[in-house]
Parts: sequence; structure tokens; C-alpha cells
Amino acid sequence: QVQLVESGGGLVQAGGSLRLSCAASGGTFRSYVMGWFRQAPGTEREFVAAITWSGGTRYTDSVKGRFTISRDNAKNAVYLQMNSLKSEDTAVYYCAVDKTPYRTTIEPRTFGSWGQGTQVTVSS
Repeated sequence: QVQLVESGGGLVQAGGSLRLSCAASGGTFRSYVMGWFRQAPGTEREFVAAITWSGGTRYTDSVKGRFTISRDNAKNAVYLQMNSLKSEDTAVYYCAVDKTPYRTTIEPRTFGSWGQGTQVTVSS
């Protein structure tokens, strides 16, 4: 059974940085797209960033140039470095894994496993 555990969230001032981590267990994930989504109060969960098994990345427009996704296949982990944080980045951030291995394109609708989430709060 896939388990995803996020960490690294917290309270930060606008302009600050946070690094989220996601530890995956219950399988081998080096061949899967892994990503991050977020959900703010009263909104639907939205795609933030993802990385393919070969290192290809995709970001939502609002975080391009500020967030960087990376992965460590040896540790079954994915990270999200968030810089220049804004109040609109406040949300619960979720780690996710694609349903299908060796996918070379990133499609937000193809993710099938989710973590419990970690809260990120950016104060202005």
C-alpha cells in the first residue's frame, strides 16, 4: 500500500522560503511521476508541480521561477523548494504519485495516491 508523508510546512513571512519533503513507501517510485498539489480554504485542489522519472518538470504558471521540484530516487523522496513566498501560496500542500509508471508527460488528472498534506501559511 502506497504511503506518502509530507513534512516541512509551517508559518513564514512573505518573501521567505520553505522546503517541503515527501517520503514515499509501499513500493518503488523511481519510475513514476511524482508531484505536489495544494488546496486553499474554499477552493479546489490545484496542481503545483511535478517531476517525471527521467527528471522532466512541469509547474503551474503562478509558481514558475519561485518553486523548484526535485527528487531522490534512492530515498523514494520528492521535494519542493519554495522561494519568494506570497500570501496566495497559503494552502495545504499534498504530495502525489502518478497511477502509471514510465509516463513521459505530466497530466494532473493521472495522479492516484495522495499524502495527508502539510500546512503552509504565508503571512503578509
